[in-house]
Amino acid sequence: MAEFRIEGVGTAGKVIQGILEAENLTAAKQKAQQMAMQRKFKLLKVLPRVKFLYKVQKTGEKPIKGEQRAFTKEEVQEALTKLGFKVISINKELIDISRFMKPPTTDIVSFVRVSADLLRQKLPYNEILQLMVNDIQNPVLRDAIKEINTELKQGKDSEKVFIKQEPVLGKFAANMLGLASKSGNMAEIYESTAKFLERNAEFKKNLKSALIMPMVTMLALAGAVIYYVAYIFPSMAEVFFRMIGEEEFANQFPWTYATLQASYFLQDNYLYMLIATVIPTILLVRYFTTERGMFVLNKYMLKIPVLGPLFHKMSIEIFCRVFYALYSGSGENIDVIRLAAEACGNRYMEHQIKNVAIPMMIEKGAGITESFEATGVFTKTALSRFHSGSETGTVKNTALQLAEYYEKDTTYKLRNAIDFIQLWINLIIMVVLLALTLVSTETATFHPSQPGTGGH
Repeated sequence: MAEFRIEGVGTAGKVIQGILEAENLTAAKQKAQQMAMQRKFKLLKVLPRVKFLYKVQKTGEKPIKGEQRAFTKEEVQEALTKLGFKVISINKELIDISRFMKPPTTDIVSFVRVSADLLRQKLPYNEILQLMVNDIQNPVLRDAIKEINTELKQGKDSEKVFIKQEPVLGKFAANMLGLASKSGNMAEIYESTAKFLERNAEFKKNLKSALIMPMVTMLALAGAVIYYVAYIFPSMAEVFFRMIGEEEFANQFPWTYATLQASYFLQDNYLYMLIATVIPTILLVRYFTTERGMFVLNKYMLKIPVLGPLFHKMSIEIFCRVFYALYSGSGENIDVIRLAAEACGNRYMEHQIKNVAIPMMIEKGAGITESFEATGVFTKTALSRFHSGSETGTVKNTALQLAEYYEKDTTYKLRNAIDFIQLWINLIIMVVLLALTLVSTETATFHPSQPGTGGH
């Protein structure tokens, strides 16, 4: 969320200033008005923290260009002057492009992975962040890390500092890194976060290779068939149609006749068919972007043949990795389960765990295995392992074992799924080509009657 500074005057004429966070300027003004009513002061201004571009120079040196986020131009000028610079120009950036950009996943993964490695080498965290600021090329991520480092030095709550960068880092990474700073095992949590981000990126990459090319192939095939049937085929078939008449043509060449009728139907109704296809698709896509739509999609996505079980196991793997990283064996682990559910990437699983398992554990004192089983979203393997772990007091290690097991299982089965999908695509292409060949060869048997023969 963006930062805003509110300025006002109290009843005794005292100047009042404060910082608040909000999604946008309108929301910030609403919050500021509520605050003014509650604390009884007159609200004067609500200033967003924006980016200023400056050009400065020191005596005898070349001019330097840079950027700085601040609430006013005067703040930037004052800070630069204190550093001994002569200010040449300071201008507010007209459009802050960084607000609409998200750094590549690879850059975020690299930041978390390198941080985890350096933490294991006992390097102070503020030095790690400074190294990242100097080395990261992506301006959006660099600014986010610079802001994190500055606010942590100011003593701000680490969890709030990282959650503020959720639009840049992503919800999962922001939450995990925020918790890591408060925990006693920062290196381990960073390692688990890096592992998750790497696995998630790898899974998405493999999934795209499994789905995008087949989808493009099928769309290209459908387009080629429609173009052939609607435009190319009729000009050939109508020649025979006119020579022998409709009834005899239908009797002699049933496949060709059916294809010709389909061609006429496409030509007459292509606009209606286009509307009937495009509009429902747009509405469906929009629905799936809503909370309810995402919930329904995630619920039935687990039941898709071949890929559904992979999505399911991947979500359980993520849940187990987060659970392992944060689980401590104490009574605070309800929050761990909640965070792991939010991180698993499936809204339906998240809903079941947060609304079935957690209430059972809090209100009824149910065990972890019984509560997880009641959700209906954990596999028999996962439930069996959690049951064994709860009996032996090794739930934390059991979660890691499950995560490692499902990592290997999904990696292997995804390759098989890709081969399976490609096989079916090839079979569909073969069937379509066979049908087109059948239609084309059917007319090859036609022999027009010769004068005086009295037949065809």
